[in-house]
Parts: sequence; C-alpha cells; structure tokens
Amino acid sequence: MAMKIGIIGKGNVGGALQRGLARAGHEVRAVGKDPGAVRQAASWAEVVFLAVPFGALDDALRAAGDALDGKVLVDVTNALTADMQLALGYTTSGAEELQRKAPRAKVVKAFNTVFAQHMETGQVKGERISLFVAGDDASSKERVLALGRDIGFDAVDAGPLQNARWLESLGYLNILLGYVQKLGPDIGFRLVR
Repeated sequence: MAMKIGIIGKGNVGGALQRGLARAGHEVRAVGKDPGAVRQAASWAEVVFLAVPFGALDDALRAAGDALDGKVLVDVTNALTADMQLALGYTTSGAEELQRKAPRAKVVKAFNTVFAQHMETGQVKGERISLFVAGDDASSKERVLALGRDIGFDAVDAGPLQNARWLESLGYLNILLGYVQKLGPDIGFRLVR
C-alpha cells in the first residue's frame, strides 16, 4: 500500500531515498532547509525521514515542530562529530536522543548502515544488502521494514530502539571500511540467515 513519505534533506541520502521510494510506488516529497517547507512536508507525510547531517537534527526538529507528533520518524543519520568520530555510543545513541527530543514521534533507526548510492535499490553489485531497522513501536518499525523491502533491501528487524547504539557503530564501521580502509563506497552488509 502506497504511503505518503516526507524526506527532510535533499542531499545524496535524501535524493537516493526519494528515488527508491518513488520507484516503489510511494508518494514522496523531499525538502531542504526551508523551515516552512520542512513543516509542510512533516504535516503532510505519514512517515518522515530525517536525511540531514547529525549536527542539523535540532534545526530540522525545530522547523517541523509538532507536525511530527504521532508520526513515524526515521532517523537515517550517523551520529558523528565534525571530525568524523562517533558522537555517542554504549549508553545511548543519536536515535535515542532524538526520541527524547521528539517524544510524541515514533522514532525508528534505519538506513544509516548503507552508503547513499545503494539506498535507491538496496543492492550492491546486484546483491541485496541488509537494512537493519530498530524501534520501540512495533507498527512503526514494521512500516519501515516494509518500505525497505519495497526498495529492494533484505529488511531485518534489529530489535528495540536501544539497539540503535550498535547500528550507529555499524554505520561508522561502514564509513571507516569505505574511506579509511579504502574499500570504497561500493560495499554493503548482508546478514546471512
């Protein structure tokens, strides 16, 4: 069933998600930084993706305001500092902090362990990769799992939102493998079960 998807962020991540979700038959609106457009997209959407840098989350939340209340809020960010270090971990995560800042939204962590160019198809070199999805609200998590499957991912329930701590670490490892270890961004994780 087609859903109304709002994407806050029009960069590489937001653009790839917009193309993949639209190709899958969903109605998608992607917006940049304009506060009015952010609020309008959040009000209209059933599911809102935050595809902004970690440091821009507070601005996006301010702009969206109470339009996020009751909505599925997908945290796509990687909780990294400006010098590319993990900002949080072990005792909390960026997604858990987001849930505290937007307590009436239903935060789901997903898509952060995937390089942007693979978000459109859910594949690397013709192989489906895993999309790990963590959240506390079962129906919201299932909606995000379904969206991932619609795009083409092998969608995996990664448990409660607390497990975002490990998904954010996995996302950081993906970045380190791709750029520090020089494997490049044409890589992805797959859970074999």
